[in-house]
Amino acid sequence: MRDVVEEEDEGAVVVVVVIREYDPKTDRDGADAVDQECEVGPAGGMSLHADMLGDPVARIRHSPAHLMLVAETSGPGGRIVGVVRGTVKPVATGRSRPGAPAFANVGYILGLRVAPSHRRMGIAMQLVRRLEQWFESMGAEYAYMATDKSNEASLRLFTGRCGYSKFRTPSLLVHPVHSHRLRPPRRATVVRLAARDAERLYRRRLAHVEFFPADIGDVLANPLSRGTFLAVVGDDGRYEWRGVESFLASPPASWAVASAWDCGGVFRLEVRGASRLRRGAAAASRALDRAAKWMRVPSVPDFFRPFAGWFVYGLGGDGDDAALAAEALFASIVNMARGSAAAVAVEVAACDPLRRRIPHWRRLSCAEDLWCMKRLGGGGVGHADGWDWARSAPGSSIFVDPREV
Repeated sequence: MRDVVEEEDEGAVVVVVVIREYDPKTDRDGADAVDQECEVGPAGGMSLHADMLGDPVARIRHSPAHLMLVAETSGPGGRIVGVVRGTVKPVATGRSRPGAPAFANVGYILGLRVAPSHRRMGIAMQLVRRLEQWFESMGAEYAYMATDKSNEASLRLFTGRCGYSKFRTPSLLVHPVHSHRLRPPRRATVVRLAARDAERLYRRRLAHVEFFPADIGDVLANPLSRGTFLAVVGDDGRYEWRGVESFLASPPASWAVASAWDCGGVFRLEVRGASRLRRGAAAASRALDRAAKWMRVPSVPDFFRPFAGWFVYGLGGDGDDAALAAEALFASIVNMARGSAAAVAVEVAACDPLRRRIPHWRRLSCAEDLWCMKRLGGGGVGHADGWDWARSAPGSSIFVDPREV
């Protein structure tokens, strides 16, 4: 896989840019340099830096099929000036039909970066097109990507030039991890599920949710998955787990399930560019929280040094008090992350009824993320009956695969 994609006349020098597959033996430093050049945040202000821990493929390595491409200038002094990552896997489309859930192979584009010195040369579009070709060779029917709705450059590229349509607008909810414990609702009982029980429950109750991965068992068995938890709401706050078959045969009136993933095993984050005053105030809040946990001070973790985060995935439930159960789950996972992570995040669909009770800080969260999708294979008309997932109405829930966060 080696394509010449661009020639640019810079004075008397012709720069040829080549798209090829990432080589871990020779490209590690160059790819890492491009990632660092493209930190997230406004110029001159605070920015969010991601450290891949020396492995540029880390964000996709745990997916069943993955590929990383680089854009490299050729000739003397050639260097990597662009990168993109992609995965392919079968997921549920959320389409209603009798019998088993409807699945489709989908490609996911993430980590698209082009060095500032080589932007506006068509490199990003060529990286995307080459990745889409790989998607199709792997049998993918759709491709999608996620971005911040304020990222105008990304939206111009994908919706304006690459044929993607705005698809879903989930919310990313983030809560910091404090020295004190959060208080889950007293009416909820939280129990930990064995991996096999968790898989059985997920396949029976959540397999119809959009983007539910067909290989959910592999996700749950991954060493980075910190466990699956079930919360049940009752008047007396007591619930006894009698096994998954008993639960499925006679589920409680209100319940929720979720799993936790340790992103710190893949990457670390760091906020850069904060003022001394901001750093000092955050440090003072942590000191007070440690000294007087009973005060329940809303302390700010040390985001200004490399920190780990946890991600809550597979959130779903049923019943009038399912949102209360979801609150209990999220609070319990935040408490479990103490000493291991600085923040815990979850991504939920825009109309998910569980989101209203999930504790989070607005200033750390993103109220409206943006996912864009397109059907591969020349656009087509969709399935035999004309249905096209990329143009379908959103469901009430969405499954975010933690392997691709």
